[in-house]
Parts: sequence; structure tokens; C-alpha cells
Amino acid sequence: MMLAAISYAGVNITVQWAGMVEGIGSASIAFWQYLLATLFSFPLLYRLGIQALKTRHPWMHLLRVLMAAGGVQVWIIALAHVPLWQAIALVMTSPFFVLAGASLFLREHVNPARVMAAVIGFIGAIIIIRPWSQAFSLYSLLPVLSAGLWAGTSLFTKVLTRTESASSIAIYLMLMLTPINLALYLSSGDGLPHAGHWIILILAGICTAASQYFLTRAYSLADAAYLQPFDDFKLPLNLILGWLVFGGIPSLTFWPGAALILAGSLMLMGHEAHQWKNKRSLTRQTPETNGS
Repeated sequence: MMLAAISYAGVNITVQWAGMVEGIGSASIAFWQYLLATLFSFPLLYRLGIQALKTRHPWMHLLRVLMAAGGVQVWIIALAHVPLWQAIALVMTSPFFVLAGASLFLREHVNPARVMAAVIGFIGAIIIIRPWSQAFSLYSLLPVLSAGLWAGTSLFTKVLTRTESASSIAIYLMLMLTPINLALYLSSGDGLPHAGHWIILILAGICTAASQYFLTRAYSLADAAYLQPFDDFKLPLNLILGWLVFGGIPSLTFWPGAALILAGSLMLMGHEAHQWKNKRSLTRQTPETNGS
């Protein structure tokens, strides 16, 4: 999950550079980013063979991809209008959406500690967005919308890992995203990228392919609610990279909200780590131990 966070930081920096510095359209970025990521995944597909594409749940793959496509488009638009540090902090509300979805749809147990963590996190998001201020813009809500869409993608990922491999799930996402992004790209009227744009788009594709594989592999190994707090690694990493690359410095009002989001996630992570240890200790007990 931490390797996925590192890869996603690379995606964010390259995508924001493509949109804000190079001026490439959001539909064009999304199409070339995921097309190149698919091409970089072909060696993995070749090694696994055609059996990697066998699935019992094609419609679940499609729904997952549609939510991911929506999240990608909204996120790229957000990065063109919202500072990176603000976007990353707000998209960190995704674990709380996953928490709600895991309770409603996966029937995972949600106790008061999880609810409290979610409440603290969303209060932090409201402080960052500041809907009561004159500086508020509807663009500020886009990272939160992305978080909700990607949370849905994560929940579908968790369900699919029960019957399918991490490699297959990652490959399906990129294969099915390409025609969806192509339709959006063609309808946008964006032309072919210029020669100088290809380097940043290729880097975005490499980081995207890596992030999808690491994320899906993580979901194949652990519960959705347990994994999400490790996404917090994105915040300091993106703050540092955003400062180094773009020179962006968060405003003073950012820090209290970010602190609450981080506190809620750390509270959730500590609780889930404790639950995970208890679960593992119970599974290691022998029948004789249980009987005594």
C-alpha cells in the first residue's frame, strides 16, 4: 500500500505538470496516461498468459472501471484548478468513504472508534474547503468527489480479489479504461500531444501502471478498512514533492484541517492494527488452546 502511495505521488506530480505547466487537456491526459499504462502492462499480461483475462464477474469489472474513469476525469480537472496540497488532503477522505461502503455493502463491522475517526476526518475536510469563505470555489469539492468515486472502486476491488488475482484486476482496469477515455478524448476535440509532451505523459503512464498493481496486490492480502489508513503516506510525500516541483506552500488554514484528517486516519489505523493482531492471534490458536 505504501508502494502504491509512492507511485500515486508520481502520478499526481506528472499529471499536474501536464495540465498546469504544459496546458494539456484533461481528457487528453487521461487517455494517454492510461493507454501508456496499459502498454507498460503488456509484459505482465504476456507472462501470465490469456488465462489472466478469465473472469466470473465481467459486469463488476465494468462498474469498477466506470467509477475509476469518473474519478480520474474529476481528479485531473481538480488538479488544474486546486493546489496539489489541498487536493491531496481532501482526497484523503477516501478511507472514510471506504469505511462507510465496507459497512453498507461488504458487511464489515463498523464500531464507534471507526465512526469517530470518520467524523474527525470529515470535519478536517470542511475546514480545508471553508465553504463559508469568499475564497470558496466549487472546484474545491472535486477532490472529495474523486475520493468518493475511488472509494467505490476500492470496494469493488476488494470483492474481486476474493475470486481473481491482483494482476488480472489491474490489467482489466487499464484495458477497459482505454476505450472509455478514448471516447472522452475524441469528444473533447483535443489534438495529438506535441513532441515535448511525451516525456511527462510516459512518466505518468509508468507511475499509473505501478500504482494499480501495488494497490490491487495490497487488497488481495488484507481488509479494505485496514489498508486505507496507510494511504496517509501520500500527504507528506505530495507536500514535499509539490513544494520541490511547484514551490507551492499551504496556507495557514490548511494545517488544522489536514491535522484532523491525519488524526482521524491515524486513529483508524491504530484501531485496525490492533484488530488485525487480535484476528491473527485467534487464527493461530490450536483447538486444544481454544478448549482450555
